[in-house]
Amino acid sequence: MTPVLAAGVGVRRGGAHGLRGGALRSASFRLEARLYGSAALGIAVEKQDTATALIDLLAGLVRPAYGELRVLGEDLTTARGRAAVRGRIGVARRVARPQHAFRVRGLVEHAARLARLPSRDRDPLAAAIIDRLSLTPWADVPLRAAPEAVCRRARLAAAAVHQPDLLLIDGLLDDFPPAETGTLAEVIRDLGRDTTVVAAGRDAGALALACGDVLSVTDGVLVRP
Repeated sequence: MTPVLAAGVGVRRGGAHGLRGGALRSASFRLEARLYGSAALGIAVEKQDTATALIDLLAGLVRPAYGELRVLGEDLTTARGRAAVRGRIGVARRVARPQHAFRVRGLVEHAARLARLPSRDRDPLAAAIIDRLSLTPWADVPLRAAPEAVCRRARLAAAAVHQPDLLLIDGLLDDFPPAETGTLAEVIRDLGRDTTVVAAGRDAGALALACGDVLSVTDGVLVRP
């Protein structure tokens, strides 16, 4: 299976996402699933807007202006394809809507509800991902009082609670102390055993720790050699 196939895909400046529309002019790459385990790809960018534009495209949140884009077998140039793929994807962002009112457990359980998991599965799956990401000691701590490292892991847990086929990471490894970066990269590698991962951000070194295979976007253009 080919989780992601992009051929000359991009978004236009001044579209629904404003300036982000000019951040990604053309992307062409293929992400193949491995025989054993899942694929993991890092994409290094010059500007955060580019990372966000790419993640939004892969998540089916933005319609490509041109080019071909297939994710998890769905054609994301169509509204039907974008709708079909959203429930199979998890997105973890460094910059997210204010969530300080949540406790760590509450954030993950809220994500489980948004993913429309059966009610009988929500609490067990939330507890499992919280434990897997070593968040159990922090589960009842408000996000506003938690260290940044815990907040970032909580966002990963929320993105992965519904066991997505594709986990997208937007800037989560950027602007982080080296020791904390290594720990977070290890968490992402562990999640990558079960799901395909695409992580975008400005820190190519951190992406290499998490994904191994890293591509670069230059002047809004991404082409796998």
